[in-house]
Amino acid sequence: MKVFLRKNSLLLITLLVITLLFLAAARGMEKQDFLITLLRGFSAGAVTFLVASGFSLIFGLLDVLNLAQGTMFMIGAYIGWTVYVKPDTFVDLVTPLALIFSGFALQELWKFISERWSLSKRARLLFSWSSVILSLVLFILILPRYPITIWNLDNYAQSPVTYSFMFNQGMRLPAVNVTFTALSPVLAVAGLLLASCLGAFGLTLFKQPGLSQTRLSWRKFVNFAVLMVIALAALILNNWLTAALMGMDTTWLFLIAVIIAMLSGAGLGALMEAVLIRPLYNRPIYQLMLTIGLSAIGMEVVQAIWGRPDFVMPKPSLFNGSGEYCPATSFSAWWKYHCSTALMFGGRVRIYDEIFIPIVGVIVFIGVWILLKRTRLGMIIRAGVQDRQMVEALGINVRRVFTLVFALGVSLATLGGALSAPSSGLSNAMGESFLLSALIALAIGGLTSYPGAALGSLLVGMIQQFIIKYGQIGIAIPFTDIVFKPSPPLVPASTVLLMVIVLLILPGGLLGKKE
Repeated sequence: MKVFLRKNSLLLITLLVITLLFLAAARGMEKQDFLITLLRGFSAGAVTFLVASGFSLIFGLLDVLNLAQGTMFMIGAYIGWTVYVKPDTFVDLVTPLALIFSGFALQELWKFISERWSLSKRARLLFSWSSVILSLVLFILILPRYPITIWNLDNYAQSPVTYSFMFNQGMRLPAVNVTFTALSPVLAVAGLLLASCLGAFGLTLFKQPGLSQTRLSWRKFVNFAVLMVIALAALILNNWLTAALMGMDTTWLFLIAVIIAMLSGAGLGALMEAVLIRPLYNRPIYQLMLTIGLSAIGMEVVQAIWGRPDFVMPKPSLFNGSGEYCPATSFSAWWKYHCSTALMFGGRVRIYDEIFIPIVGVIVFIGVWILLKRTRLGMIIRAGVQDRQMVEALGINVRRVFTLVFALGVSLATLGGALSAPSSGLSNAMGESFLLSALIALAIGGLTSYPGAALGSLLVGMIQQFIIKYGQIGIAIPFTDIVFKPSPPLVPASTVLLMVIVLLILPGGLLGKKE
C-alpha cells in the first residue's frame, strides 16, 4: 500500500484537487442544479468517450493516429438518421453496397489465383491497372443509373430538413417504390458484381505474392455468400422491407439505425485499415496525412449527400412522450407513458440525454474492457502488439486481428454519432468539435490508456457543463458585488486549461504510461 501511494502520489494529489474543485463548484449552486449538471456532464462525457475510446484503442494497440475519427462520428450520425428517417433510401442502398463489397470478400480467392499465376512484374502491373480501371468504368456506368430513392437538396420541400421536421411532427412523408428504367435488375446486379470482383482482383495483383501459399476452403466463401444473400433479398423484398420499416415503432427503428451505423463504421474501419493504413504502419507521418485527407473527403461527401444546413433527428417514442402524466415521477410512470423528461432532485431531467446516453457509455466501457482483458481475442490482440512474429508463428492471422481492432475503434465513433444525433442534432461541424474534445480527454487521461480515455472524457464533460451552468447563474466574486458569467468561448477554453495543468504535473496524463 505504501509503495502504491509513493508511486502514485502526484496522481492522487491531482485527483484530490480536481475533486475539491468540483465540490467547491457545488457550493455556488442549488442542490438540484448541481446534481442535474452532474448528469449532463456524464452525458457529454459518455459521447466524448465513444470517440476517445476508439481513438485510444487504435493508437494504443496499433500505434496509428486516426484523425478521421471525428468524421466517422459525423458519418455515423448521418447514417443513423438515414435509416431512421428515410428507411426506403436505406433499403434501396443495401443491394448495391453489398455487391460492391462482395468482390472484396473473395480476397483469399484472388490471392490464390495471384500466387499461381506466373506473370512478369510488368505484365502483373498491366493486368492490375487494367482491372482497376475497368472496374471504375463499370461503377461509373452503372451506379448513376441504379434507382435509389433519395431526397432533393435543391427542393426544400424534399430536403433532409423537411423530412426531419415532418417526422418530428408525426407526419412522415410516404416512401417511394423503386423502379428500374435505365437498366434491368439482372444487368445491374451482374455489372456491379463484376466491377467489384475486377477491382478486388486488380488491387490484389498490385502486391507481389509471398512465399506462403494460400489454401482455399469453403469457409473462405462464407462472407461472399452472406453478402450475395443480403443483396438479392434486399432487391427482391425491397417494397416489403420498406413497408415493414416505415410501419415499425420508432424505438425499434432507432435501435436498427444505431446497429446499422455501428456495422457501417466497422466496415469502413476495416476497409481503411486493409487498403490504406496497412501499407503505412512504419510511416507515422503518412498516416497523419492520410487520415487528415480522409477526414476532409468525408466532410465533403456528407455535404454533397445530405447538404450543409443543420437539422434534428427526432427521439424514439420510448423517450418522446408528453401529456398530463409527464414529466414522469417514477420509473414505472416513465415506462408506461414514455415521458421525455422526469422529475429528479427537484428538477427536470431529459431521460434520453441525461439517463440513457450515460448508461450506454458505461455498458460500452465495461464491454470493451471485458473484451480486452477477459477473452481470447483480447489476449491475442495484446500479444500481437507485444510480439507479432511470435503470435504469427502460432498460426494466428495478426493482420486480421489488427483489422478487427481498427474496425472496433471506428464503430465506437459511429455509435457515438448515432446516439448523439437525437440529442445535439446533425451538422457538418459536429465531427471536428467532438474530435477536439476527445483529443483533449485523451491528453488528460492518458493517450494510450483505455480507462484514461473514460476518466478524461468524464472530466471534459463535467467541466464543460459546469462552465455552461455558471454562464447562466454566474459566479460571485468573493468580497465584491461582482457576478462573473463565463461566455460560451470559455467552455472549450476551460478544457484546454485543465489539459495544460494536468500535463504540466503528469506529462503522460492521469492514467498514462510513465515513460
